[in-house]
Amino acid sequence: EGNDYVGKGLSGGKIIIKPFDDTSYESNKNIIIGNTVLYGAISGECYFSGLAGERFAVRNSGAIAVVEGTGDHCCEYMTGGVVMVLGDTGVNFGAGMSGGIAYVYQNKEKFKDKCNLSMVNMTEIKKNKHILPEKLFDKYNFLFNDDLRIKEMLKNHANYTGSLEAKRILENFDEELKNFVKILPIDFENVLTNKIENELDSKVVSLWQK
Repeated sequence: EGNDYVGKGLSGGKIIIKPFDDTSYESNKNIIIGNTVLYGAISGECYFSGLAGERFAVRNSGAIAVVEGTGDHCCEYMTGGVVMVLGDTGVNFGAGMSGGIAYVYQNKEKFKDKCNLSMVNMTEIKKNKHILPEKLFDKYNFLFNDDLRIKEMLKNHANYTGSLEAKRILENFDEELKNFVKILPIDFENVLTNKIENELDSKVVSLWQK
């Protein structure tokens, strides 16, 4: 339904691509958009009920996106935004990724050989302290609220696309949460940590340190 470069330079609004209502195939097993999607996007939201090609969200610097699987080089050179992949990825995930975060619905052991760990850390998702939950998608809040952020993105994906995969995960969310991994750039994490320690409200610092 979409070819290469869907959402190139996106700077606001929403892009929603889903199968036709009378489609009989499973969306999370079929390609719906091409390569190099969201190249250089700076803001906006995208919900794709299907698989993407290679280099999904390359150079994304601020868009929020959900897709149900990708090819190689996902989140390549990404500098901001939030990407969620509800399924398999290709290799070299996160190569050159220096900002933003990604959530991948995939067993950590299965995913670690696909992720380029030269610039990012990969961690399991746990319910953590909810600090400033009203600012879920503020980049300065990316150390916190992973469970809330994942649930919000799943809800949006299900509402906008009717994704059966998103609905299935939401129905057993507390159990399914352990099947997500978080990808966070190492230097970006250090910057966020320093900012919390040096600049944010003392109440936030206190909550973070507990």
